[in-house]
Amino acid sequence: MLLLWNLFSTFFKIGLFTFGGGYAMIPLLQAELVERKKWITEEEIMDYCSIGQCTPGIIAVNVATFIGYKKKKISGALAATIGIVTPSFLIILALANIIQLYIENAYVSHTFAGIRIVVIALIADVVLKMIKKAVNDLFQGIIFILAIVTLIIFNFSPAVIVAAAVFVGLVAGKIK
Repeated sequence: MLLLWNLFSTFFKIGLFTFGGGYAMIPLLQAELVERKKWITEEEIMDYCSIGQCTPGIIAVNVATFIGYKKKKISGALAATIGIVTPSFLIILALANIIQLYIENAYVSHTFAGIRIVVIALIADVVLKMIKKAVNDLFQGIIFILAIVTLIIFNFSPAVIVAAAVFVGLVAGKIK
C-alpha cells in the first residue's frame, strides 16, 4: 500500500509542476524517477517515452502508466496514472472560468509567453540528452538523420517514420 501511495504522490507532484505537456515533463521524470528514486534507468525512461509517443493517448499518462505497471502491475499503473492526471484535472476545473475572464490581460499574456519559452528550453535540453544516450553508432546516427530529414523537409507522418524505423531495426538485427 505504501508503494501505491508513493507512486500516486510522486506522479501527482510531477503532474503538478509540469507546464507544456508530455515533453516538458521528461526532465522532471528523469530527475525524480531516474536520479532521485532510482525506479528506472535512463535507458528505460527513453524507451518508455518512445513507446509512450507511439501509443495512443497523452505521452505523460502513457509513461506514468508504464512505470506504475513496472513497479506494481495493474494497481501501480492505476495509482501512477491517477496521480499524473489529477493535478491537471483539478487546476483546469478551478481555473477554467477565471482564465476566460483574464486571458486578454497583458500580464497574463506575458506570463504565458514566458512559460512557452521555458518549455521550449526544457524540451531542447531533453532532446540533446536523449540524442547523446540513444545515438551510439553510425547506424543509429544515420537513422536519426533520416528521421529528422523526413520529418522536417518531406513532412512525413511520424507514424510512418516510426514504422520505417521499426522495420529497419528488425532487418538490421537479422543481418548482424
